[in-house]
Amino acid sequence: MTLADRLPERPNMGDQSRWLVQTQALTKTYEGGAQVHALEDISLMVAEGEFLAILGPSGSGKSTLLNLIGTLDQPTSGQIVIRGVDLSTLHGDALADFRRKMIGFVFQLFNLVPTLNALENVTLPLLPYRHALRFNLERRARELLTSMGLGERLDHLPGQLAGGEQQRVAIARSLINSPHLLLADEPTGNLDMKTGQEIVELLRDLNRKEGLTLIVVTHDSAIASQADRIVRLRDGQLQEGAN
Repeated sequence: MTLADRLPERPNMGDQSRWLVQTQALTKTYEGGAQVHALEDISLMVAEGEFLAILGPSGSGKSTLLNLIGTLDQPTSGQIVIRGVDLSTLHGDALADFRRKMIGFVFQLFNLVPTLNALENVTLPLLPYRHALRFNLERRARELLTSMGLGERLDHLPGQLAGGEQQRVAIARSLINSPHLLLADEPTGNLDMKTGQEIVELLRDLNRKEGLTLIVVTHDSAIASQADRIVRLRDGQLQEGAN
């Protein structure tokens, strides 16, 4: 079963019952010698099947916002709702299970394990759960890597792969759990322009052909321009008219 079989068709943006992600008055403050307000009063909605770009310079709070939506961090105040679930009601294993079933991540630095080959890197997130899975983990990993054009690279270590190939392995890994939401943090930031464009096209195809909801944070307006919608973040705040 593909993501397209599992997800509803792209909704009308005016139909608020079909929002996949909703944040309300989201704030993140770091305590230390002085308070640092990484995010202030962020209210944002992302529709099922949407490709949203969050655009802003370094230090604007983009990665912080992505980490909060991805449940890798918790807000100081405010609310995050994904698929009707208020994340503040989930803790410990329940939160980890929700993240595993709902969300995939792609990072700028790939975050591949250097001693594992491409196939092993892709299967890694679900290895602890393999006996409870309803599909063959290795077979799905092979299929994903083959769909990324890496069918001949399954046994290659990350150090034996080019940067674009490593990012394709990372994308395949992010899809191993059939997520509803894919979060990409500067996915082209460590790549040359041509390879970066290929990665964006790959992500856009996943969004359009598979119905995968995609949020990409970037400082590159050329990358952001390929999304369905752009919101702009500066100094931890959404700019006027951004949503």
